[in-house]
Amino acid sequence: MPPLIVPIFPLPDVTFFPNTLLPLHVFEARYRAMVMDALARDRRLAVVKLVPGFEATYAGKPPVHPVAGAGEIVSWERLATGRYNILLKGEWRIRIEGERPSDTLYRIVTAQKLEDVAPTTDVSAALARIRAACGRLLRALDRPPDLLDTALAEGQSPGVIADRIAAAVVPDPGLRQELLETLDVTRRLERLGAALDRLVNELRRGRE
Repeated sequence: MPPLIVPIFPLPDVTFFPNTLLPLHVFEARYRAMVMDALARDRRLAVVKLVPGFEATYAGKPPVHPVAGAGEIVSWERLATGRYNILLKGEWRIRIEGERPSDTLYRIVTAQKLEDVAPTTDVSAALARIRAACGRLLRALDRPPDLLDTALAEGQSPGVIADRIAAAVVPDPGLRQELLETLDVTRRLERLGAALDRLVNELRRGRE
């Protein structure tokens, strides 16, 4: 598989999953330039999570996690200030292999697409656990019971369901990154189900 060459948008607490939509407000000059260049090419970029402790080198090239999400800018608005509002549609997990020399203000990397490892056993119980936990979570938060119906809909692959629920529900940035890095779909479902159960229990304890 030929490598991808993509610009990266490093952010501290954002995880970009395949098959999800991510709205972003882009205000830094270097990333406004990145968006402008991406729109003139194939509209693709990667969102990468900064490694904790990035603050000291943020203006330069702070370290980032090697596994990231990449996708396409599917809508955008350029504001009078030069800032952008963009909407990204996730396409792939990627692993960054190296940074390319560039005269741009932003960073460009070479990366490989990562494929899911499909389940080899029945995962219906894991999916049922996730659906049940989502129902309990919505009730605990007093949110509409159908709020996650699209993410949980039948007819999607288990990996897609896991990614969409992780993006919509999991609040912990570190755990979201772990789920992004988990290529084994069975293991991803197990981790997500356990995380949702913990989240529901924490909410219930907080209300007692």
